[in-house]
Amino acid sequence: MSERTESAVEHRFGPYGGRYVPETLIPALDELEAAWVEARSDPGFRAELELLLREYVGRPTPIHTARRLSAEAGTQVLLKREDLLHTGAHKINNALGQALLARAMGKRRVIAETGAGQHGVAAATVCALLGLECVVYMGTEDMRRQRPNVERMNLLGAEVRAVEAGARTLKEAVSEAIRDWVANVADTYYLIGS
Repeated sequence: MSERTESAVEHRFGPYGGRYVPETLIPALDELEAAWVEARSDPGFRAELELLLREYVGRPTPIHTARRLSAEAGTQVLLKREDLLHTGAHKINNALGQALLARAMGKRRVIAETGAGQHGVAAATVCALLGLECVVYMGTEDMRRQRPNVERMNLLGAEVRAVEAGARTLKEAVSEAIRDWVANVADTYYLIGS
């Protein structure tokens, strides 16, 4: 590959593998990248994240030997107990880091999408912790199937916006979240699911 081609590829795809988004979001993604580069080298940001992961989220989680399954399989089977984290799933790890970044960027409003509701619960939880407004998009079919998670998000102070379009599931919730972000990019952070 020539130097010119390598430069064009690096410019187009960047260090994180690329992006295919509406042109109106390019400045927001540039802002996000710059904020992340700054935050990841900031000892204060890292210290707060590590403290909250340990004291609020419950990391590190234990590793459990599944004795009966190991005996059946004929090899040792270990289970990493992410279900013991606050909110009951791994989703809070991602949500916490992103919410701290949103706060560092001065974004007071966070939007998210969710299907089964775990990401929405994690987003609502960290937004409540950090004093950020939280809006979660969820398809009405998913809302019907995952009512307890909708109630948890509401209890945590999030606004759960029902999405009626299409199959009324995660795909449509993502589309609505992106529409919101495009319209409110100046003050809104899109806490994308993991």
